[in-house]
Amino acid sequence: MGRTTTRLTDRQLQVAKPKEKDYVLSDGDGLQLRIRTNGSRLWNISYQHPSTKKRVNMGLGTYPEISLALARKLTIEARELLAQGIDLKTHRDQSNLQKKAIHGNSFEKVAKEWLALKEHSITPGHAEDIWRSLERYILPKLGNTPVAQITAPLVIGILKPIEAKGNLETVKRLTQRLNEVMTYAVNGGMVLANPLSGIKANFRKPKKEHLATLKPQELPDLMVAIANASIRRVTRALIEWQLHTMTRPSEAAGTRWDEIDFDTKTWIIPASRMKRGRDHTVPLTEQSLAILEAMKPISSHREFVFPSDKEPRTHCNSQTANMALKRMGFGGRLVSHGLRSLASTTLNEEGFDAELIEVSLSHVDKNQVRNAYNRTDYLERRRPLMAWWSNRIEEASKGSLSVAGFKGFKVLSGS
Repeated sequence: MGRTTTRLTDRQLQVAKPKEKDYVLSDGDGLQLRIRTNGSRLWNISYQHPSTKKRVNMGLGTYPEISLALARKLTIEARELLAQGIDLKTHRDQSNLQKKAIHGNSFEKVAKEWLALKEHSITPGHAEDIWRSLERYILPKLGNTPVAQITAPLVIGILKPIEAKGNLETVKRLTQRLNEVMTYAVNGGMVLANPLSGIKANFRKPKKEHLATLKPQELPDLMVAIANASIRRVTRALIEWQLHTMTRPSEAAGTRWDEIDFDTKTWIIPASRMKRGRDHTVPLTEQSLAILEAMKPISSHREFVFPSDKEPRTHCNSQTANMALKRMGFGGRLVSHGLRSLASTTLNEEGFDAELIEVSLSHVDKNQVRNAYNRTDYLERRRPLMAWWSNRIEEASKGSLSVAGFKGFKVLSGS
């Protein structure tokens, strides 16, 4: 007959005292409580390795943190694994690695990895905007959450209050970005599926609205307002620079002196700063060059043409021109990005080649094949177009204090 083990009782465990040597109390099925000389009481299970057939001891935890009832439950589960030929220690190590992987991949950590990869295909300004939106709306509530624990209801609950405030465009961008992060997590083996793939259906779609801009005949009103505005000369010069060059707010604000070629009268914006990810060459008109001359006393010794007021070593914020336009009374009528629309509308109405206008605006051709093969920027053909536009701006500035119109005007560095 096999040896019969008498089951332990809670009372036995409570009164068990340490002795001169370690000793073991057995409960059967390999479950043991080892009483150490220092007084600690440790559960372990003794079993035969499924492959090597050697005797193995594996700890289950301490008593009384692991009660007798729980220790028996863990033993039953262990025996079920052994019956399937699964080694207990190997299974435990794999489970611990899995748990570590799950809890080590917090949403914030994964989002940073995703953005670091995405940064190679977008502009620094766009990357900054993405991270700022996550920091403001998502990370405070999801930052420390493992990606494996993120669910659609959880995220929808975070985004619904934003929708309730009417910020539909923000919700749309956040759902797109969250989806990209979770798809990255899927591809990295951190989660099996993207639980957020369909959440955009739970929110109202934002109505498409055109950026606020002015009509061509309102250009003189803008130039008068710029000339009379109580704003820094750097800001005034930035607005005029963006207007003359037809560039985006972030491209204009980040203008560097080393991007300017005074010999060829061109401004070459590197691909890293462009929305379409390709170098963009802007033909510089006499008026554009005059703005640069006006800025030389202020910033020619620095990296950026339009330095920040608070941090001169960096450039103006991309929203600087936009905020200035609001203070000038154009809120709701014109945004800085709308300066490009103003140029486009005027040039199209005057009958300029539509393709030249699109290239000047650095728009991506909707025809993907044509866009892939059309690498010319029609530089020389664009010079007359840019000159005409600058002359139109100068004409609209007659009687006003335009930076571009002040050739030879000395700018005080403190102004």
